[in-house]
Amino acid sequence: MPNAALPLDRASLPQGLSAALWRGVKGKCPRCGGTHLFAAFLKPVERCRLCGQNWTLHAADDFPPYIAILLTGHIMAPVIIELGLSPAVPAWAMMLIVAVMAVGLLGAFLQPAKGGVIALQWWLGMQGFAAKPGRVEAGLK
Repeated sequence: MPNAALPLDRASLPQGLSAALWRGVKGKCPRCGGTHLFAAFLKPVERCRLCGQNWTLHAADDFPPYIAILLTGHIMAPVIIELGLSPAVPAWAMMLIVAVMAVGLLGAFLQPAKGGVIALQWWLGMQGFAAKPGRVEAGLK
Protein backbone atom coordinates (compact mmCIF):
# COMPACT_ATOMS: atom_id res chain seq x y z
CA MET A 1 0.00 0.00 0.00
CA PRO A 2 1.44 3.39 -0.87
CA ASN A 3 2.58 5.74 1.85
CA ALA A 4 0.14 8.48 0.80
CA ALA A 5 -3.50 8.23 -0.18
CA LEU A 6 -4.24 7.56 -3.82
CA PRO A 7 -5.34 10.59 -5.82
CA LEU A 8 -9.10 10.88 -6.27
CA ASP A 9 -11.09 13.05 -8.62
CA ARG A 10 -12.92 15.85 -6.87
CA ALA A 11 -16.30 14.28 -7.63
CA SER A 12 -15.44 11.34 -5.33
CA LEU A 13 -14.38 13.59 -2.45
CA PRO A 14 -16.97 15.03 -0.08
CA GLN A 15 -17.97 18.54 -1.13
CA GLY A 16 -18.39 19.85 2.39
CA LEU A 17 -17.96 19.13 6.06
CA SER A 18 -21.48 17.74 6.36
CA ALA A 19 -20.86 15.20 3.57
CA ALA A 20 -17.61 14.06 5.21
CA LEU A 21 -19.28 13.83 8.63
CA TRP A 22 -22.20 11.86 7.22
CA ARG A 23 -19.84 9.35 5.60
CA GLY A 24 -18.02 8.93 8.92
CA VAL A 25 -21.25 8.59 10.92
CA LYS A 26 -22.40 5.86 8.52
CA GLY A 27 -19.10 4.02 9.10
CA LYS A 28 -17.80 4.64 5.58
CA CYS A 29 -14.46 6.10 4.57
CA PRO A 30 -14.89 9.89 4.88
CA ARG A 31 -12.58 10.46 1.92
CA CYS A 32 -14.00 8.15 -0.78
CA GLY A 33 -17.17 6.84 0.90
CA GLY A 34 -16.66 3.49 -0.76
CA THR A 35 -15.70 1.07 1.98
CA HIS A 36 -15.85 0.50 5.73
CA LEU A 37 -14.07 2.83 8.14
CA PHE A 38 -14.00 0.30 10.99
CA ALA A 39 -12.26 -3.07 11.19
CA ALA A 40 -13.91 -3.83 14.53
CA PHE A 41 -16.55 -2.07 16.64
CA LEU A 42 -14.38 0.95 17.55
CA LYS A 43 -11.12 0.13 15.76
CA PRO A 44 -10.72 1.94 12.46
CA VAL A 45 -9.01 0.24 9.54
CA GLU A 46 -5.36 1.16 9.10
CA ARG A 47 -5.89 2.22 5.49
CA CYS A 48 -8.93 2.49 3.27
CA ARG A 49 -8.98 -0.44 0.84
CA LEU A 50 -10.15 1.78 -2.02
CA CYS A 51 -8.41 5.15 -1.68
CA GLY A 52 -5.46 4.24 0.58
CA GLN A 53 -6.14 6.97 3.17
CA ASN A 54 -4.26 6.27 6.42
CA TRP A 55 -6.79 6.32 9.29
CA THR A 56 -4.26 5.56 12.04
CA LEU A 57 -3.47 9.30 12.17
CA HIS A 58 -6.65 10.14 14.07
CA ALA A 59 -6.76 11.00 17.77
CA ALA A 60 -10.45 10.71 18.62
CA ASP A 61 -9.61 9.88 22.25
CA ASP A 62 -12.54 10.59 24.62
CA PHE A 63 -14.62 12.85 22.39
CA PRO A 64 -16.87 10.08 20.90
CA PRO A 65 -17.96 8.84 24.36
CA TYR A 66 -18.76 12.42 25.36
CA ILE A 67 -20.97 12.78 22.28
CA ALA A 68 -22.66 9.42 22.98
CA ILE A 69 -23.29 10.35 26.62
CA LEU A 70 -24.67 13.77 25.66
CA LEU A 71 -27.09 12.26 23.13
CA THR A 72 -28.11 9.45 25.48
CA GLY A 73 -28.73 11.87 28.33
CA HIS A 74 -30.94 14.10 26.20
CA ILE A 75 -32.98 11.14 25.00
CA MET A 76 -33.18 9.52 28.42
CA ALA A 77 -34.17 12.62 30.42
CA PRO A 78 -37.82 12.75 29.27
CA VAL A 79 -38.11 8.97 29.59
CA ILE A 80 -36.85 9.07 33.19
CA ILE A 81 -39.17 11.98 34.03
CA GLU A 82 -42.18 10.22 32.54
CA LEU A 83 -41.39 6.94 34.29
CA GLY A 84 -40.84 8.77 37.58
CA LEU A 85 -44.22 10.48 37.32
CA SER A 86 -46.04 7.22 36.61
CA PRO A 87 -47.25 5.62 39.85
CA ALA A 88 -47.94 2.33 38.03
CA VAL A 89 -44.25 1.59 37.40
CA PRO A 90 -42.38 0.19 40.42
CA ALA A 91 -38.94 1.61 41.19
CA TRP A 92 -37.10 -1.61 40.32
CA ALA A 93 -38.79 -1.75 36.91
CA MET A 94 -38.01 1.90 36.26
CA MET A 95 -34.32 1.35 37.08
CA LEU A 96 -34.20 -1.74 34.86
CA ILE A 97 -35.84 0.06 31.92
CA VAL A 98 -33.54 3.07 32.29
CA ALA A 99 -30.38 0.93 32.59
CA VAL A 100 -31.21 -1.20 29.55
CA MET A 101 -32.13 1.84 27.46
CA ALA A 102 -29.00 3.75 28.49
CA VAL A 103 -26.64 0.88 27.69
CA GLY A 104 -28.40 0.25 24.37
CA LEU A 105 -28.30 3.90 23.33
CA LEU A 106 -24.66 4.32 24.34
CA GLY A 107 -23.73 1.23 22.36
CA ALA A 108 -25.67 2.48 19.35
CA PHE A 109 -24.11 5.97 19.41
CA LEU A 110 -20.44 5.13 20.06
CA GLN A 111 -19.36 3.95 16.60
CA PRO A 112 -21.20 6.68 14.65
CA ALA A 113 -19.76 9.30 17.02
CA LYS A 114 -16.23 7.98 16.50
CA GLY A 115 -16.69 7.89 12.73
CA GLY A 116 -17.90 11.48 12.79
CA VAL A 117 -14.97 12.62 14.93
CA ILE A 118 -12.47 10.89 12.63
CA ALA A 119 -14.14 12.53 9.61
CA LEU A 120 -14.06 15.93 11.33
CA GLN A 121 -10.36 15.58 12.12
CA TRP A 122 -9.57 14.55 8.54
CA TRP A 123 -11.65 17.34 7.00
CA LEU A 124 -10.15 20.07 9.19
CA GLY A 125 -6.59 18.69 9.10
CA MET A 126 -6.40 18.06 12.82
CA GLN A 127 -3.92 15.77 14.58
CA GLY A 128 -1.99 13.60 12.09
CA PHE A 129 -4.05 14.78 9.13
CA ALA A 130 -2.48 18.28 9.22
CA ALA A 131 -0.28 17.62 6.17
CA LYS A 132 -3.26 17.23 3.83
CA PRO A 133 -6.67 18.29 5.20
CA GLY A 134 -9.74 16.93 3.41
CA ARG A 135 -11.15 20.38 2.70
CA VAL A 136 -7.93 21.41 0.91
CA GLU A 137 -7.89 18.19 -1.08
CA ALA A 138 -11.51 18.78 -2.12
CA GLY A 139 -10.55 22.24 -3.37
CA LEU A 140 -12.22 24.14 -0.52
CA LYS A 141 -10.24 26.42 1.76
